[in-house]
Amino acid sequence: MKRLFTILLSFGLVLSFSFGSTNNAEAKTVIKKYKNCAQMHKDYKGGVARTSSVKNKGRKTKFKPFVSKALYNANKNLDRDHDFIACER
Repeated sequence: MKRLFTILLSFGLVLSFSFGSTNNAEAKTVIKKYKNCAQMHKDYKGGVARTSSVKNKGRKTKFKPFVSKALYNANKNLDRDHDFIACER
């Protein structure tokens, strides 16, 4: 009985951690479509990256880009060099 209780409790904890954790930064991000990079730089100085593991193809950048897949997908037309970072600087 004690062993069954321990197994069920462990299973419940695993499920709660797997379904309970969400990316809060992604959830709070307002998806906005920008006309150009100047407008995007007002809100995100370093631009917007698709994932945190992407590397910049161009020259060295001053600012670290904000990471948001949904925001990048809405503004992927602003990524001229196709390195998955829109409006990097």
